Amino acid sequence: MRACPPGALAHLQEIEIPAPEGGWPGTPQAVNVFNVFAGEVMVGLGDRVVCGRMHDARTRDSRFRSGVGLVVVPPAGSHDPVRVAWMPPVKAHWIPTIRIGGPSPVQQEDTLRLVVRTACLAIALALAFSALMGFIGARDRTFLVHAAMCLTLLLWQAALNGLTGYPVPWLPVGDREAWWQVAFTAFGFAALLYGLWSQSGVVGLWPRLRYVARWSVRAFIAVGVLVPLLPYGGLRPTWWLVDHAFLVLALGLTCVAALSLRRGDRRAFAAIVAVTPVLMLLTPPLLGGRFGMEYRVEIIQVVLTWFLIVMAYTLTNRYGQLRAQRDAMRQLADTDALTGLPNRRAGLARLDHCFAEARRDGTPLSLGFVDVDLFKRINDTHGHAIGDRVLVAVADALVADVRSHDDVVRMGGEEFLVLLPGVDARRAHARLEAMRRRIADTAPVLGVADLHLSASIGLATLRPDDDEAVALLRRADEAMYRAKHAGRNQVMGDSTEGPLDTFQPASPTG
Repeated sequence: MRACPPGALAHLQEIEIPAPEGGWPGTPQAVNVFNVFAGEVMVGLGDRVVCGRMHDARTRDSRFRSGVGLVVVPPAGSHDPVRVAWMPPVKAHWIPTIRIGGPSPVQQEDTLRLVVRTACLAIALALAFSALMGFIGARDRTFLVHAAMCLTLLLWQAALNGLTGYPVPWLPVGDREAWWQVAFTAFGFAALLYGLWSQSGVVGLWPRLRYVARWSVRAFIAVGVLVPLLPYGGLRPTWWLVDHAFLVLALGLTCVAALSLRRGDRRAFAAIVAVTPVLMLLTPPLLGGRFGMEYRVEIIQVVLTWFLIVMAYTLTNRYGQLRAQRDAMRQLADTDALTGLPNRRAGLARLDHCFAEARRDGTPLSLGFVDVDLFKRINDTHGHAIGDRVLVAVADALVADVRSHDDVVRMGGEEFLVLLPGVDARRAHARLEAMRRRIADTAPVLGVADLHLSASIGLATLRPDDDEAVALLRRADEAMYRAKHAGRNQVMGDSTEGPLDTFQPASPTG
């Protein structure tokens, strides 16, 4: 609390509120003034006169956090009026709200207003942080723009409700509150328009409207930048022009969104849901009544918070779509189109992972390198369509004998790789032999006359001296070629003793 600065009252408009009939009761009385958007506020009762500014909480009674007030005990029977003075607002009908009564109920309402105002700012800040995290994860500029939108609307709210000065000033508002409010109104409307046009799907169906939206946003930003250069007398017509221009554009957006919704674009529904409360905010019935006048700031903040929540919902849907697209692209990049198996790129990455795990845990790892025998002859004799069916059938036969679909890889052409993590040489030989027989039994199922199907398989098992996965893969490939040279249609181990080797599992290493 402080005394009024010299000469301050000369620029304020003052009213007097008479004492109750019979005079003051002699008990403490609280006087609190809300919704003063700029300048000094004077509150007086009897000889007690104080002043304060909404945008500098250090100048106000600390018992009142969202208004300028005082607590005084007028003598019993006194008829001294309550005097309140404030600077004429930029908007003539934005008059203050004055509460007079016992300290407890007046302070409770003051606290409730503060809770609503700070909660809306907290939601805007949380949504901005969430959008930044989404940008880091998705690398999509839309999330960064949404974060900027949230911060812009947060600053707009703070400029309107005086929280730029609570608990101490954190924006350089000074004595130019009116300029800040008009500028941030223009910036806020630019953010609203951009969000509605870009995230509701309307522009997608009406491409020409993109230019209207783009230049409208630029115009509002330009007005906000130029506002600090205006004289005080130019703020009122500028604010009127900004309000009505946004109202016209928002109404046009609503009509276009309704047409888009009829054409089946569900995203346009988000635009209608988000913009409807904003339109109500700009019409006299909502803010022209007594409730709207008393809680103007809180209503504005709740409407802006609602807008941000709806836009965050559309952003969440976009994030889901981006993740689905990314997963689909990754699936296409890592999957063989014909067989649905992991391709060579994905298979080598899987092999490196299994190799590292086996080295770390000291567990065995075996590989089977499978090559379909005489596959070129199958293509030449029966055609490439039958060749493709053979490859799919071989892939199905291999997958049927492994734990995970990812453990069978199409390396290219008629070559496949079978990963057997945790399987030693003896069990791996038995598993690969079962696969070889299953492949041979597949030919009759395909129903192609004179089709003979077999595979040569090379087996390699992790050794203590293997320092990289490529060494294991190379031995399996060499074993497969030995199986072919030995007559095909057999499983050959990674030694020269033939298909019935006695395999020794690799010793665990650190």
